[in-house]
Amino acid sequence: MLCVVYKSPKKADTYLFIERRDDFSRVPGSLLDTFGSPQLAMIVNLATKARLAQADIDKVRQALRTQGYYLQLPPPPENLLKAHLASAPQSPS
Repeated sequence: MLCVVYKSPKKADTYLFIERRDDFSRVPGSLLDTFGSPQLAMIVNLATKARLAQADIDKVRQALRTQGYYLQLPPPPENLLKAHLASAPQSPS
């Protein structure tokens, strides 16, 4: 199963996977408006891959079959303050 991956010029680390090059017919217009003008990043053969770097390959395959696209968003930023406070010793009350 080949898929084409496009990079968003508006949203950092955001990628759109579709089934055929330049065929955005199954992608909602509102998503494309937010995504921006897609920039070709790569073509991937999902049949020869066991996993992807940032996305669950089974979810990508399923989304391509059912809705015709998969949107990969960047992971949420780590909240360093929250992590620090959680690891800090508690002061007695």
